[in-house]
Amino acid sequence: MIFDHRIYTCRPGTVPKAMALYEEHGYAVQTRHLGEPVLYGSTETGPINTYIHVWAYEDAGDRARKRAAMQADPEWQAYLARSGEAGYLLSQENRILEAAPFFKLKR
Repeated sequence: MIFDHRIYTCRPGTVPKAMALYEEHGYAVQTRHLGEPVLYGSTETGPINTYIHVWAYEDAGDRARKRAAMQADPEWQAYLARSGEAGYLLSQENRILEAAPFFKLKR
């Protein structure tokens, strides 16, 4: 199992707006393709103005297939356009993590 760990940094004060935009226009389409995230939250301490989400996949091929299907979805493209127009996002970091051999995700 692998995890796609994503950190988004927004303009000061815009994390709630970015999350509201995602909730209204992005969440349904993204979860339709990727399933439910392991975590979707905002940073309470440490680097502020950030939110994080973590997605679980069986392997790199599973991730690639699901993300390609999502990218091809016009509803996802419409969300990306809205997000870009809003201008909240400053930067993004992605990390692919491998689960420890003893870790089993409980859903």
